[in-house]
Amino acid sequence: MSILSDIPVLSILLLLPVLGLLVLLLIPKNRHRAITAVAVVATLLPIVLSLWLYTDFDKQQGGATYREDAVWLEVPVNHEWTQEADIIFSFDYSLGIDGLSLPLLLLTTVVTAMAALAAIHVKKRRKAFYAWFLLLEAGMLGVFMARDLFLFFIFFEITLVAAYFLIGIWGYYNRERTANQFLIYNGIGSALMLIAFVLLVNTAGFRMEETARGLEMIYSGSYADILRNLADPNAWVNLPGAAAGGTNPFEMSGGMAWTIFVLLLIGFGIKLPIFPFHTWMLKVHAEAPPAVVMIHSGILLKMGAYGFIRFGLLLFPEQAREWAVALATLGLINLLYGAVLAFRQTEFKLVLAYSSISHMGIVLLGLAAFNEIGLQGAIVQLVSHGFISALLFLIVGSLYERTGTTELPALGGLARSMPFMSGMLLAAGLASLGLPGLSGFVGELLSLLGLFESMRWVTAAAVLGIILTAAYMLRSVLGITFGERREEHAALRDARFVEALPMIVLLAFIVLLGCYPSVLTDTVGVSVEGFMDQLFATRSGG
Repeated sequence: MSILSDIPVLSILLLLPVLGLLVLLLIPKNRHRAITAVAVVATLLPIVLSLWLYTDFDKQQGGATYREDAVWLEVPVNHEWTQEADIIFSFDYSLGIDGLSLPLLLLTTVVTAMAALAAIHVKKRRKAFYAWFLLLEAGMLGVFMARDLFLFFIFFEITLVAAYFLIGIWGYYNRERTANQFLIYNGIGSALMLIAFVLLVNTAGFRMEETARGLEMIYSGSYADILRNLADPNAWVNLPGAAAGGTNPFEMSGGMAWTIFVLLLIGFGIKLPIFPFHTWMLKVHAEAPPAVVMIHSGILLKMGAYGFIRFGLLLFPEQAREWAVALATLGLINLLYGAVLAFRQTEFKLVLAYSSISHMGIVLLGLAAFNEIGLQGAIVQLVSHGFISALLFLIVGSLYERTGTTELPALGGLARSMPFMSGMLLAAGLASLGLPGLSGFVGELLSLLGLFESMRWVTAAAVLGIILTAAYMLRSVLGITFGERREEHAALRDARFVEALPMIVLLAFIVLLGCYPSVLTDTVGVSVEGFMDQLFATRSGG
């Protein structure tokens, strides 16, 4: 028995950035060093807990030991149509981890801490910046640990609000317009997600319990209850009216199942983003401050993929299987569209923005494979791209601070004046294009291997996207590092320690996952095997 299983470690992990936020509010706004120190420490402590959880995970039953459940709120409902039972809406505080959420949880703590270090040069309203920053981290941690639909929704909305202010106040020239566009697009996605959740709670979230107060009819957002009910052919949600002895108000018809699945696909697809819901993301990558873009590209985009896997793919495997070709097509469009547009850009931040769209296409291709290899590849790609994109945007922020531009024609020959930072940029670029030995290669390989079994023509077309990725990434990185040197850049200062440290840490994770991928795949595999049993075995007769 692990010592961590005896304490509410998930709640502690969630509360650490909140406690840092509360301490931060007590510090006078003119004490910049104290503010920075508290914020950085508040982001470093979650790394310790997440690493401890990660190393201890394989000793548990797929992470099942790490569950925390408590009834948060119970609301009785008027029920004129029945006098036999009390009707209750139950809202639970439910946290948990598994092989899908734990790697993303570790990614969140590491990238957030590195972004906190990258933000130490923020001069404008530093106390407010770090306050919103810590609230953003709490929301992201909650998203990956929540096991109740409405709790998930609350944490998801916290991230939107915090990111909105971080972009709108501390962004660049068009920051307010970008923040508003970010909020509108993601608000629409959240609305669709909420509608889907309400439909799920009112059908698959129903259960009956015999308590001391008598028979109770409970509507719950518990993910475990919904997953179990959807998988049980004898659950109320799967019984037609005749089998239920008449009218069954809890039955989920085929049309409703499809409606919920499509709502989830579009709602989380906006966040991912899936073409054509990507335009807002380009603005954010160009206008948000570097530390926020590190988090946005490295973590927030992954929330869209995570949400679709958790609530779309795993709850509605039949619908997802029928849409496998459509998912593969959307993934191929993302991959090729993003690669072609990235190749045409002359602004490095936009190159990386379109590159993120392209790499999220690989995630969709892995999901469309519907086998263990493809699903593992999709999750590995999420984690890998999170580290790589965070490193790239960290370097972009440092370059912009020194040169005042990220236009490719205005940069060149920086390897002479900034050899360390140029080397980091080259390593990150090689990881992004999928060089063997770095993490980007593993995610792409597994995703395409999984897809090759069922859709060889899509896999062949996807290889073209990989080639284009190498072309635009080498063109940009080599142009910056070994291109024609500009005289005004001859005296530029190389990375300072506070910049070099997060670069080294992020690159270390990229190399570790590239050279020893089983560190990640073994953890992911604990849950993927169970996922595939659910996708094909438990519902084969449904």
